[in-house]
Amino acid sequence: MSKLHHLYNDFGQSVWLDFISRDIIASGRFAELLDQGIRGVTSNPSIFNKAISGSSLYDEEIARLDKAGIDGYAIYDVLSRADISVAAGKLLPLYQDSDRGDGYVSIEVNPDLAYDAERTVLEARRLWQAINYPNLMIKVPATTEGVTAIRQLISEGVNVNATLMFSLADYDAVAYAYIEGLELRAAAGLDVSGLASVASFFVSRIDVVVDKALEAAGNTELQGKIAIANAKLAYARFHEVFGGERWQALAEKGARVQRPLWASTSTKNPAYSDVLYVENLIGPHTVNTLPLKTIEATLDHARLARTIDKGVEEARAQIAALADLDIDFDQITDDLQTAGVEAFSNDFHKLLDTITRRAWSLAS
Repeated sequence: MSKLHHLYNDFGQSVWLDFISRDIIASGRFAELLDQGIRGVTSNPSIFNKAISGSSLYDEEIARLDKAGIDGYAIYDVLSRADISVAAGKLLPLYQDSDRGDGYVSIEVNPDLAYDAERTVLEARRLWQAINYPNLMIKVPATTEGVTAIRQLISEGVNVNATLMFSLADYDAVAYAYIEGLELRAAAGLDVSGLASVASFFVSRIDVVVDKALEAAGNTELQGKIAIANAKLAYARFHEVFGGERWQALAEKGARVQRPLWASTSTKNPAYSDVLYVENLIGPHTVNTLPLKTIEATLDHARLARTIDKGVEEARAQIAALADLDIDFDQITDDLQTAGVEAFSNDFHKLLDTITRRAWSLAS
């Protein structure tokens, strides 16, 4: 058994792959990763840009669609839905064998809709119906408008991966949107047992920004610790939200908890361990979504132990210490979400440009 199997069997944590492409499926590497213990897949426009720009496997379809007069966005839509459908099909047996616990594949709504709740819901419905796999998750950013969309989508029975969360305020908003969506379903006499959702809490990007602020403040002791501390507090909050009477009423109807998902878990600082955000975030009812390089590092040398709920009071003190250093952590997390939305939108437009240029090149 691999370390990914041990993470799930011994500690209740699922590892999802933060990448999908036709190359990784066609080469057989995806099947190998399933055998090694990955239990789901996520994607976003940046990932699709890397997949399409780095492979010739999309060329024939791009040329055919371009010749039919389809624009870049529509070509992306066809290509991405095809890849997600293939991945969902390969993960479907795991979804069934785990009683819908894992085996999910996520696709993101158009990032340009991050601040438009109504259009986000419309786009999510379209993707949900067009791909039509029960193990699909629709990624929606945790902006104020996104949270409104999440509540509505859950009430309609759509699985949601709530993404771009950096703060405890983000976490609370998303967790209660999930609960409220389920309550709306239950009040309408609809089944709540078939839904799944994850709350994607971003990690390493926090250390990138906070470490610079700490350096400016002359503090090196807290560098490389704040992102993990923040995640530990989010996990503690998860237990509070999903341990109360309000949740219990839904659990009795068969509802599943919304699992915290650790995102952005590749180590950005080469001075830190390449499994820093693996070893320190292990615990039950969690997902860690890892890029391929970090999965390989985990398989090779990660040390496994339950860590996510250890040192919680120390984590709380570390976050509180930022204020004493005149570091506004709330502002940092707000800015990170805003920057994340902008970055995803920029990546999306780079992807459309990649497709347009590839189509032009093939036509030439």
